[in-house]
Amino acid sequence: MSDPAVTQDLVQGVGDPSEPAVPTRSNRPRSLWVDTWDILKRRPIFWISLVMLILFLLMAAFPSLFTSKDPNFATLSKGMDGPSGEAWFGYDLQGRDVFARCIYGARASIVVGVLATLLTVLLGGVAGVLGAYYARWVDSLFSRLGEMVLGVPYVLGGIIILGTIAPAQTSPNEFMIMAVVILVLAVLGWPILMRIARSAVLQAKHQDYVQAARALGAGPFRIIFKHLLPNSLAPILVYSTITVGSYIGAEATFSLLGIGLRPPVISWGIAIADHTRYIRTGAHAMLFPAVFLSLCVLTFVMLGEAVRDALDPKLR
Repeated sequence: MSDPAVTQDLVQGVGDPSEPAVPTRSNRPRSLWVDTWDILKRRPIFWISLVMLILFLLMAAFPSLFTSKDPNFATLSKGMDGPSGEAWFGYDLQGRDVFARCIYGARASIVVGVLATLLTVLLGGVAGVLGAYYARWVDSLFSRLGEMVLGVPYVLGGIIILGTIAPAQTSPNEFMIMAVVILVLAVLGWPILMRIARSAVLQAKHQDYVQAARALGAGPFRIIFKHLLPNSLAPILVYSTITVGSYIGAEATFSLLGIGLRPPVISWGIAIADHTRYIRTGAHAMLFPAVFLSLCVLTFVMLGEAVRDALDPKLR
């Protein structure tokens, strides 16, 4: 007679050595991104920053959802009038609706921050990955170039470059005006991301799976894109998220100094710069764009902090 316990195990599908083990949800290998999502979705700060981010992106993409007024329509007789039922945030110096300009200003500020970050990731990422993989003179070349750029203070470098280019730039095209600021921000910011990418690739470069791929005949292109980059994205993603907020603030700083964006572009930095002299008589014209700017920067910083805490095992 067979043992009842063994019979019961066979009925339940366990204990039979001839049957291969079926992987269940509990013993399947989990990726880093699955674990990260499980941690993020339990954090209130992630959901708060995500909701705020969606709101700002909607402002940038579809400003007409939030206001039906023309941000460039001016009524001089209403200049510097305070908030009212007709204009929630009041009017600026030229009699334009401040609320409409806050809504439409999200587009330029966010576009500059996002595109400058993408360009920084492209420049710094390529330099960091190539320098770490090939080492020797390639690494030395990119490292020395990065040190030269980092030797110039960020704001001072922006003032010098934009102060030289901006007076000569007479293009009425809004994107061309933004492109100059985007390029300057990326040129000044790429060395930091290069160091982050270089450090991450150096750690992954000496792992067993990379050595195995090289032993099997994988070329540099396959090793970089198939093995090194996917395992180096976490620190780059965290830094990039926070950098978007930093670049939005930097754009406002340069606009405040008169060397950043300029009309016909509508941005929070321009709105603040136009009314710094009227803070006593019409603080609302500068206060509300400054609040929008601060909340947007805070959104990206909070999102970056949440992603960093979820990706770093030491902070879990």
